[in-house]
Amino acid sequence: MSTTAYEDCLPGTWLADRLAIDPFLIDAMRRDGELVAVRKPGSTEWLYPGWQFDGQQPRPVIPRIVRAAREKGLDEARLYTILTAPLGLGGERRVYELLLEGREDEVVELVRAG
Repeated sequence: MSTTAYEDCLPGTWLADRLAIDPFLIDAMRRDGELVAVRKPGSTEWLYPGWQFDGQQPRPVIPRIVRAAREKGLDEARLYTILTAPLGLGGERRVYELLLEGREDEVVELVRAG
């Protein structure tokens, strides 16, 4: 994975401060499948991709995406890899950009395809 692989991610402490909620709630939301999070290899700090938020709130589809990944047996790193994968051959757009366009069902299906 490249060194810029997690450049779209925010530390949980920063996110908690930005959303004005307790960092423990951010962690609980991750554990409950309400947020996508990933760790750099060898790190204990969870990082949260910013694209999963619509303003101050997680996008409503995020629990469906996490549930699909868990049902498929995908770990956090694999889910992140799927969501940040290029769309099509040589494409500069990423899978998560479909979320920004409201194409949520397509993203869930791509995660299910694993």
